[in-house]
Amino acid sequence: MRAPKTLQEAIIYFADADNCIAYMVAHRWANGVFCPTCGRKDVTWLASQYKWQCKSAHVKRQFSAKVGTIFEDSPLGLEKWLPAVWLIVTAKNGISSMEIHRSLGVTQKTAWFMLHRIREAMKNGSMMKMGGGNMGPVEVDETFVGPKPQKMHSDRRQRMQTAEKGNQKTIVMGMLDRESRQIRAKVVPNVKRETLQAEILNQIEKGSTIYTDGYPAYDRLAAQDYIHATVNHVEEFVRGQVHTQGIDNFWSLLKRTLTGTYVAVEPFHLDRYVTEQVFRYNNRATKSNPLTDADRVALLLSQVAGRRLTYAEVTGKAGETTF
Repeated sequence: MRAPKTLQEAIIYFADADNCIAYMVAHRWANGVFCPTCGRKDVTWLASQYKWQCKSAHVKRQFSAKVGTIFEDSPLGLEKWLPAVWLIVTAKNGISSMEIHRSLGVTQKTAWFMLHRIREAMKNGSMMKMGGGNMGPVEVDETFVGPKPQKMHSDRRQRMQTAEKGNQKTIVMGMLDRESRQIRAKVVPNVKRETLQAEILNQIEKGSTIYTDGYPAYDRLAAQDYIHATVNHVEEFVRGQVHTQGIDNFWSLLKRTLTGTYVAVEPFHLDRYVTEQVFRYNNRATKSNPLTDADRVALLLSQVAGRRLTYAEVTGKAGETTF
């Protein structure tokens, strides 16, 4: 049976364990299966156990297609994991754990953990900087994610407590390379000059053109060897090529996903939801790069190795000592 191209085909295809193994091998080990522990390639397939065995004698010489990936140590088989990957990668506005729970027949708690592990594989590990002398400009902006005061409980005491604590919003900083149409975004602790400009120095090549709004934290970029132009969002939003409309479009997509699909996201987890939207945005279909749903799934599966996320980490309990 040929590899799936649509969700309907994927459901039928991944119902067969042999197809799941073949699909994982094709995308994880494009150059042949090798032992995740020692790297040896002359491994033996144990058909009755759906595992391979390394010919070297060492710990974990037997391994499955899930070992060394985000799927490792999960009691769920690939017939559950691969449809979940397909669903989250192809859903334009994301997919909630309740939808995964109903669609795949797992508990909501399990579905929630699955989605966070899949988001771990969506991270972009590229060390290359954006922009550059011959590249297009980079739009830089930040946004606030959190509850809207007018939609919060109307109790007077609660409103006073909210005012005392501040707006309780989380800050996300983003950068859009207009030439490649690639975006990078992450949660940052504050909007101070040193914080925002440190991110720019880490992510954008010196000599690049940067467009921002008139926020004062960006006002010394020219001294850092950048070509910097701004628009004042009080009086203007576009001045020729100078604007931040591209990154604003991404913020709109992100907030639509957060409020429409996930409804309530804890600040502790927000970075992973941002990563999910960045992956989806950077791998959308364009005229120059007409990616299909199958292409996006294949891309994510090529990134599952070497990444682990335990339940203790995702719940913030990693490293805790019990007495």
